[in-house]
Amino acid sequence: MEKFRNGNFTLESNSIEDGYILEKHGKYGSANIDGIPSLSPHLKWQNIPDGTECFVVVMQDYDAIPVTGFSWIHWVAIIPKEYRELLENASREDKKLIQGVNSWVSRLKGLNIKDVCYFGGPTPPDKDHTYEIKIYALDKKLEIKKGFYLNELYKKMKRHILAEAVLEGNYKA
Repeated sequence: MEKFRNGNFTLESNSIEDGYILEKHGKYGSANIDGIPSLSPHLKWQNIPDGTECFVVVMQDYDAIPVTGFSWIHWVAIIPKEYRELLENASREDKKLIQGVNSWVSRLKGLNIKDVCYFGGPTPPDKDHTYEIKIYALDKKLEIKKGFYLNELYKKMKRHILAEAVLEGNYKA
């Protein structure tokens, strides 16, 4: 299990071992929808700041910039304040999550927005990539609807971040 501590707020995952995201969560896994890996990883966080009203998780691949021209967004979700963990496949199974658009909506793949408001797993095309999973504790419940874009989320989060923790995992090309 990989774990990262930011002050007292921590993020960990049993879906990352020895620095690598388990193969089942990406292109080598059997769970996929329209060719996109769909099995979201397990995440667990602890030491929640007082006043937390919701959490936000963002998973991105900055190693995609040389390949695509932008960082690839794999998952964006708003999580209820009472949660302390997301089980594996929560992106598809947990109806309480409010999820935004991932980069599979881009012209490179061109899927419909309703089909990309979930986790879309790693598929590095050129070499092993490092994926950043960041969780934010916010002092405000965000009013935003499914299908939002990451930039919209960041605008709503501005001045409401109590704490954040980051976890990285590599995935094999």
